[in-house]
Amino acid sequence: MKWEVVVERGAAKRLQRFPESDRKRVAAALIEMASDPFSGDIVKLKGIAGFRRRVGAYRILFDVNLGARRVEVTDIARRSSTTY
Repeated sequence: MKWEVVVERGAAKRLQRFPESDRKRVAAALIEMASDPFSGDIVKLKGIAGFRRRVGAYRILFDVNLGARRVEVTDIARRSSTTY
């Protein structure tokens, strides 16, 4: 069964500002998350709720609703010392 992947408006706007090659890599990761949100380089975040998925220099921050089979992407950002 597929998962519903919902990207919040702010995260989608930031994604549009990325270079095209990076945007394609992140978009491919989001599509892959629709079949299995826990595949790839996933880590449960400490101190705050949610998970992060690493895609090159970018991080996808998301929450998972198991009952509704829904992945809610809250942020997509380039990795820096202040990303988390």
